[in-house]
Amino acid sequence: MREQLEALVLEMHRRGILYADAVREFKKAFICAVLRANNGNQVKSALQMGLHRNTLSRTILELHIDLTSVRPAGRRRPPRPERQILMRKKEHLS
Repeated sequence: MREQLEALVLEMHRRGILYADAVREFKKAFICAVLRANNGNQVKSALQMGLHRNTLSRTILELHIDLTSVRPAGRRRPPRPERQILMRKKEHLS
């Protein structure tokens, strides 16, 4: 992995990519990969990266990461009122 990273860094240097841009792209790719591995769950992702959840949320906003691209298609949580209704139904059935 170290050799692959070094090759990538050299290629970025050859193309004239500035340090700040390289760091930004690395952060974005790293965060997106961890979010994808956790189906977009920011709490789990933050824990795995050793970040506070708020720091991860702020970084996602700063890097303009589209969270729909890291969540599985069709697997969204229902809006809050629907969740409350579903929870009440589950409690009633129990």
